[in-house]
Amino acid sequence: MRILLTAACLFAVATVALADGARGVVTDELTKKECSACHMAYPPGFLPARSWEALTGNLKDHFGEDASLAADATTAIRDYLVANAADASGKMRGFPRGIPADQTPLRITELPRFKGEHGRFSDTTMKKVGSLSNCVACHQGAEKGYFEDD
Repeated sequence: MRILLTAACLFAVATVALADGARGVVTDELTKKECSACHMAYPPGFLPARSWEALTGNLKDHFGEDASLAADATTAIRDYLVANAADASGKMRGFPRGIPADQTPLRITELPRFKGEHGRFSDTTMKKVGSLSNCVACHQGAEKGYFEDD
């Protein structure tokens, strides 16, 4: 009985860990394909819906680049990101928790939690990673939704 209970507890812990890690995976193939053409497809739960709406609303000037897509592709990607955003449940959860309702962050790297968890990067680190948005430089499992320290 004790072995069975221990096994059940280990299974529960593993399931929760898997769910937490997998939560950050982009599951929509169109979103993954189009966003990954230029950068890692960021998990929709990293920003609130209003941020995804703003980002997909002006792809012609996407951080200085023209990332325009066909209207139907843009709509499909926006709908996926908004439906899976940090506040999709009606309550802000996850990485962007604590963002005031009147703010629409456009960069994950400017979120208070990002800054709190990452601190300031040295010049040496910045030369190595190139950009704060290059998650995979430090988090090898980032594209699979794992952002714990590697």
